[in-house]
Formats: sequence, C-alpha cells, structure tokens
Amino acid sequence: MNKDMKTVVHVVQHLSPGGIESLALDFVSFSSRDHDVYIVSLQGTKEQALAKWPKLKAFAEQLVFLNKPDAFSLKTISDLCALFKELHVDVVHTHHIGPLLYAGLAAKQCGIKSKLHTEHDVWHLNSFKHRQLQRALLMWVQPMVVADAFKVEKRLDELFTHSKLTTIHNGIDTLRFVEGQKQASREALNLPKDKTIVGTAGRLESVKGHDLLIKAVNELPHHYLLAIAGDGSQHDKLKTLTASLGLNERVFFLGRLEDMPRFYQSLDLFCLPSRHEGFPLTAIEAQSCGTPTLVTDVGASAETLCPDSGLLVEANCSKKLAEAINAFKPSSTSPRAHVVKKHDIRDVVSRYQQLANIGA
Repeated sequence: MNKDMKTVVHVVQHLSPGGIESLALDFVSFSSRDHDVYIVSLQGTKEQALAKWPKLKAFAEQLVFLNKPDAFSLKTISDLCALFKELHVDVVHTHHIGPLLYAGLAAKQCGIKSKLHTEHDVWHLNSFKHRQLQRALLMWVQPMVVADAFKVEKRLDELFTHSKLTTIHNGIDTLRFVEGQKQASREALNLPKDKTIVGTAGRLESVKGHDLLIKAVNELPHHYLLAIAGDGSQHDKLKTLTASLGLNERVFFLGRLEDMPRFYQSLDLFCLPSRHEGFPLTAIEAQSCGTPTLVTDVGASAETLCPDSGLLVEANCSKKLAEAINAFKPSSTSPRAHVVKKHDIRDVVSRYQQLANIGA
C-alpha cells in the first residue's frame, strides 16, 4: 500500500445519468494523482448501471455497488464499514441524505476523520422527517458541509446550527465544452441550418418542464424550432403533445446524446424550463460552449447564469417563456469566459481537496 496516496470514496444513492452522478465521475477524472478515488452506489448493480449508462464503462474498476434494498438496511452500514477498512479510506464524501445516513454512520464507526457532505438541493428538507434526520446526522457525523449554491447555503443556515458550512458551486470540464461551428454541428445532428433553434437537455420528466417549452414554441413565429436532447418517462406524452399542437415539423426529439458539446454548439439559445431545480449543470455546459442561456427562476438556476447574456424567467408559465424567447437578442459577449472563470471542474475539485485536508 502506498502511504503517499489518499483514498477518497464518494457515496451516491444510485449511479444513473444526472448532475450529482456526473459530478462524482468528474472527481474520479480530475482529482490529483496522489488521490485514489472510488464511487460507491448504495442502490443497483454494476451490470444494471453499465447497461443504462455506457459512460460508466471507463470507470468500472472504481465503481462499487451495494444493491441496497429499498427499506432501511443496517447491513448496508456494516458493508460500507468493511469496504472502508478494505480500501483504507481516508476521506468519505457523501452526496444527499441517504448516503449521509449510511456512509456517514459507517465513517463515524470506522473512525474516519475526514468527512465531507455536499447538499445539492434542499427540496427534501421541506419534509419534517428529513429535517429531523439530517439535523441528527449532522450533529453525530460532524462532516464538513458544502452547499452547491448560495441559495442552498442560506437554507441550510436557517435550518441547522453547523459551523463547518461553505459553498462550492459545481463545475464542468471547460476543455470539453467549448465553442464550435454552429452550421457544422447542425449538419451532424440533421437540424435545419436556416432557422432559429432553441434547445433544451435533460431527463424527460415532468419536473423539467419540457411541456411548457413545447407550448411556448407553439406561440412563437414559425422560424423558431425546438431541439430536445434526453430521454425519460414523459417521452411519449411529449410526442403526443407535440403532434396535438401541429409541431411535428418544428420540434426535434434527439434522444440521449453522447456528444453534448456539439448539441449546445448547434443552438441559438439554450433554455431550461424546469419546474424545480438544484444547480443545473446543463446551463453551465451550454454557456461554456458559447451559447446564451435562459433558465426559469427555480432553485439555484439563477446562479448559473452569465450576468451579461443570461436570461431569467418566471417558472411554470409557457406564455412568459415564449415572450422571453421572442424578445431575446444575442449579446456581443460570449458567456464562455464567465464559466471558465467560475465553474471549471479542476478548480472545484481543488477546493474540495483543500476542505478534505482541513477536515482530516
């Protein structure tokens, strides 16, 4: 065993495409060479995860799946404790309340001093049960607590007395998400070259508000088209809505894309019409590709915007979305510089590593 190496374990609820999970993978990719980084998924199996998310194959040797049952499981705590001892873990980093419960207690039991917990959203703390559980866990586990947005930090500060609290905005690989040629990107995606294209990306679920954006397009002039990247349970329902509004020639369902930079590069405007959000990485990705971005005023979405080119719109209103899109005028300033300065994943990982050393 190399004593100069520090072993870090990130614990998530499940490994499926999402912002929290993508961030955990970035920790594997961008941590210092003297850090040996693993991701533990409480739920699911490796076979299931690899089948649903091919991107994980590159990280397969650093992924551990516990296949936890839905019900509370004391065995999961003991399994984690055994794993931590086997890997000689120095730092345990939990993401969300379930991992804090299981991995936080296991880390405490194993005597691991350096414990980090990132709070990615605070919706769940509207539940009295969750607030009481989190309060007890924070007092017992005593992790360094990181909010991924100022709005999240403010809410945590209102609810809990916890001195080890700071904000680190999530980041992306700004060397991957770069500016490109719009027309070449459209050609690669089979998108029209002579139209104004608004795009959105994310799971096709009600919370993401795709239906609102489709209805907004119906109120816009015909040269406006919509490109949707992603898949989910609402796919068929959204296709039906599109057909019912006579928009089959103006709305493009592209499915899940591997080359997301090319998607963002093809757009005139990126739009996130969510009903609820945490700190959305897609908004940062789009802006890193030089694409102006509009988000609805939910969660910490506003904190993702470039102050020169970003647009903030009232949530849950297709009419307001349509009005904002129609009135949009491109800024002479690219949002990329803002993202590079504020949200590069290398800086994010470095700040977390400094916190882990403080907590050790």
